[in-house]
Amino acid sequence: MTTLPAIKELGPKHICLDQADEGVKKIAKSLPWYGPKYSPHDVPSFYDVSGIVENPEVFQMVIDFFVARYKAQGAEGPTHIAGFDARGFLFGPPIALALKIPFVMIRKAGKLPGVLVSSGKYVTEYSTDETVMRLGSVKAGDRVVLVDDLIATGGTALAGFDLVDQLGATVHEFAAMITLPFLDGVGKIHAYKEGKYKDVSCFTMVDDNSIGPEMCNDPPEGTQRMVKAEEAMEVMQKIAAAKK
Repeated sequence: MTTLPAIKELGPKHICLDQADEGVKKIAKSLPWYGPKYSPHDVPSFYDVSGIVENPEVFQMVIDFFVARYKAQGAEGPTHIAGFDARGFLFGPPIALALKIPFVMIRKAGKLPGVLVSSGKYVTEYSTDETVMRLGSVKAGDRVVLVDDLIATGGTALAGFDLVDQLGATVHEFAAMITLPFLDGVGKIHAYKEGKYKDVSCFTMVDDNSIGPEMCNDPPEGTQRMVKAEEAMEVMQKIAAAKK
């Protein structure tokens, strides 16, 4: 059984794994990031979870840490895991399977069939979005862990909080692999609607300060953002040669 590293408080109801732990360091050093020129959004650092999911050892460690936290809670732990479209779908299902509880999708509008409940429009660090859950996917008495890859401004997380609340269930915890403390997403969650969710804990693994500038994975200047399939091998070789 995996032992969860020590936990540190980053703020009220915000706990994070000890950044000095060797396992946590390994996760942090498996998270490359890209600058605005090579990112899908105009942000200073866009973290690439490919570095986690393409490394089975580290991916398993991330899942095991989440599972260890919720297994230790026993009968008082979550009854459901809900993941955000799309990167929450990478982490949520294996956590739910290990805990033997349902996984619920929180999808962007226009993706799910059936009768849906909408979050309404909300603003993230990237765009204006709307998310939905299937009516009946959670109900009164359910304790739901919301899972995503990171927490930034808290906009997406709050959409999930409101959806779960509107369906009659309770958010047990918000969980993410990466936290960006300078954007104060956790603080915004706890201040929302005069503190409606102030007693819900947020659990994160890696502080972005632990990742560092050396994890920038931008290619050499002048490399095209999109290349044709027939040119892929040549471009890959040029990037590899430039990094030697």
